[in-house]
Amino acid sequence: MSKTRILVVDDSVVVRRLLTDLLSQEESCEVVGVAANGKIALAKIPQVNPDLVTLDVEMPEMDGLETLAAIRKIYPKLPVIMFSALTERAADATLKALALGATDYVTKPTTTAGKDPMAQVREQLMPKIRWLAAARAEQRAVTYAAARPVPSLAPWVAKRVGGAPAPAVVQGGRVEVLAIGCSTGGPNALAALLPMLPADLSVPVMITQHMPPLFTRLLAERLNAAGPLKVREACAGDLVEPGHIYVAPGDYHMDVRRDGTVVRIVLHQSPQENSCRPAVDVMLRSIVRVYGAGTLAVILTGMGQDGLRGCELVRETGGRVLAQDEASSVVWGMPGAVAKAGHANAVIPITAMATEITRHLGAVHKGAPITRCASVGS
Repeated sequence: MSKTRILVVDDSVVVRRLLTDLLSQEESCEVVGVAANGKIALAKIPQVNPDLVTLDVEMPEMDGLETLAAIRKIYPKLPVIMFSALTERAADATLKALALGATDYVTKPTTTAGKDPMAQVREQLMPKIRWLAAARAEQRAVTYAAARPVPSLAPWVAKRVGGAPAPAVVQGGRVEVLAIGCSTGGPNALAALLPMLPADLSVPVMITQHMPPLFTRLLAERLNAAGPLKVREACAGDLVEPGHIYVAPGDYHMDVRRDGTVVRIVLHQSPQENSCRPAVDVMLRSIVRVYGAGTLAVILTGMGQDGLRGCELVRETGGRVLAQDEASSVVWGMPGAVAKAGHANAVIPITAMATEITRHLGAVHKGAPITRCASVGS
């Protein structure tokens, strides 16, 4: 198997050396060039032909945002992983980079984490490179003739994975909560989905997005400003209310617990699950305990399989599961695992997800036609 060719872009000599040393230790990777700023990087890309670029957020002369915008104009499909510091300014810039088309991001190591800096970076970076390299190889192997056909009249009608349309979903009982899980590509998927939900949404929305502290708060603030619904980072003890959207804070699992006649949020730092904290499976387990068959789970783009076991529980208790389709996902890991296991009622493009969610809620979605979705799996 050919190695993943990587261009490292960072103004810090120390960081360039750290990344070069780390990637050189991986048999599947090859560092084909380094650059101290965006201008140098743009000149090197056609020379070294990388499969992936790691890009610093804060650089002199031409910063990460300017560089990314230029890369996307010339190389729209080239995977770019932002390398971000854990500061408010860098985190905000990273979220802007994701909105501009960055594929993913990695946070720079900190001296307070209690780990070797190289170990910190390896733990975050290598799984992302492997997933993106595999996805890129798969895309290259698929010819236009073999590409999946896109329905021309109703792109939101889901297909059974790997086969013909399955029978239409039978509308179940009343939905009481909407639970969303996502990772790589999730911020943009959420930005596309949440503003399209009804302003008078009749249920609470719980979101677990794989992100570190600070990033989740800034993400919630951006999502809150983008639509009519109230979005905020969850706090321990929060009352779970209809029409409100709660984002799990970085490094904390988010549970819901019934407290008399109301439901409240519980945050805790139990061990990671699926190498994640917050984890989608943790959230879904608690939601199923409280809401049972009233759960509507939505799994959006992301690498790994977090949410797979939780969605199995949702289906076992009579709830429903929707998964984002492969074509609109940055990485079809999480939703793909759910769909392939037969736990998804429907597999849907992100552009049609709000329509299908609203259909399950029994409301009329603003400005969009309502159509029945074909089921996936059992």
